[in-house]
Amino acid sequence: MLLFLGKNNNTFIAPIGTKLSVMTGKEIFGLQERVALFNDQHAFRQLFRHYYTGLFQFAVSIVKLKEPAEEIVGDLFVAIWNKRSAITNISNLKVYLYISVKNRCLNYISRKADIRSIDPDQLDTTCSELAADPLDLIVASELLQSVNKAIRELPPKCRVVYKLVKEDGLAYKEVAEVLNISQRTVEHHIAAAVRKIAASLNIDFSAYQKSSGEYVRGER
Repeated sequence: MLLFLGKNNNTFIAPIGTKLSVMTGKEIFGLQERVALFNDQHAFRQLFRHYYTGLFQFAVSIVKLKEPAEEIVGDLFVAIWNKRSAITNISNLKVYLYISVKNRCLNYISRKADIRSIDPDQLDTTCSELAADPLDLIVASELLQSVNKAIRELPPKCRVVYKLVKEDGLAYKEVAEVLNISQRTVEHHIAAAVRKIAASLNIDFSAYQKSSGEYVRGER
């Protein structure tokens, strides 16, 4: 998909690749201010590139089709640009975007099949596979294969939660808000994912759990 600002200010085109490097909340809000105050298209493209991949994969997990998912995410960013003067009113842009994508996906589904809600159990997504550095490939190859296999075999809802936390960088509280589930449920899914991955590496997770309750409680 491409995104650019056309003559009518309603269409965006910019090359899409992987997400940008991690940006702090302060940096994100700085981009929001540049968009709101100065109509800064470059800042808007940075926001688009930063969030697009995660939002697109999340949309696919709901609507199950690539083209509608692309359109949903693209239309959302167009809508935000059209109301760009208000973008600084959004205190947590990441959560706002994920919830907006979810709602737009549910609207799409309801139009197609008269479905008005979706259970997180119905969500599914593909997690990015871990890759070894070429120099470490011989040593790490078998280990990485085990980890990636364990992630692929997670239950669908657990895998969605794992991806939102570990790949998309959402906090437990944010994932709970996006999926409309309790933070405790998010914690249970992450703990289950860690146990599954630990088992694939023959790690005694119970010993780790006793020595450090911090992870299981979801403190981040």
